[in-house]
Amino acid sequence: MENDLAIDSCLRIDKRAAVTSITLNRPERLNALSLPLLEQLHQALREAAVDESCRCVLLTGAGRAFSSGADLQDLVGALKPGERPDLGAALESHYHPVIRALRELQKPVVAAVNGTAAGAGLNIALACDLVMAARSARLIQSFVNIGLVPDAGGSWIIPRLIGRARAARWLMSGEALGADQACDWGLIAEVVDDSDLHAAAATRAEALARQPTLALAAIKTLIDASSENDLQAQLALEASTQTRVGYSEDALEGVTAFVQKRPPRFQGR
Repeated sequence: MENDLAIDSCLRIDKRAAVTSITLNRPERLNALSLPLLEQLHQALREAAVDESCRCVLLTGAGRAFSSGADLQDLVGALKPGERPDLGAALESHYHPVIRALRELQKPVVAAVNGTAAGAGLNIALACDLVMAARSARLIQSFVNIGLVPDAGGSWIIPRLIGRARAARWLMSGEALGADQACDWGLIAEVVDDSDLHAAAATRAEALARQPTLALAAIKTLIDASSENDLQAQLALEASTQTRVGYSEDALEGVTAFVQKRPPRFQGR
């Protein structure tokens, strides 16, 4: 049974089967990232991090878009005549905490990208662990079209996913990328028909929630470290991580279930 935990003007948060679903909820603005939305998203991720009943987070958008990116209208509207915005300050105070929370969360995060995902909105999705997209989704890095540079982690995440050559071509063009091409490039993990997106993402999230949570968190850490470590450093990290995870109750259950030839019953401990 679905439990609706909180509804406000910026987010909708629901819990079901150990999955916390967070929906960006400004459909009339294509879920543009206002500062209140970012504050609430950061808080929701912090709460999921300490919620023992949550074993996976699912992030998506209400209406026709995942997110159209930063709400520049609100930002410019708050300026005095002739004043120029300090966009970097807004990144430090509101965007970076969300990106860090997604990468540091010791639980898997699935993004279900519906419709348009642009700019920082797309980069928030790409900071998740597994990105699924509707076949009609359009992924846009349009910063260059308004004289800006990729932010919210995009310049770090995208080259690591698709390589320098494709990243340079795409980020410098400002062009939209279709979901199928994004999947072919390795930018996202999976494409499904539009009508199936939310059900497929929920099924994927629920499957992850049944997995050993500590092992999933450790895999996430190993993957992130692998792009910076040399082989020797990564081997050492694997060994220390395996020692730590190997002491968990889930590891004991997994090995016992394997020996007894039965499905494991992981508890996330």
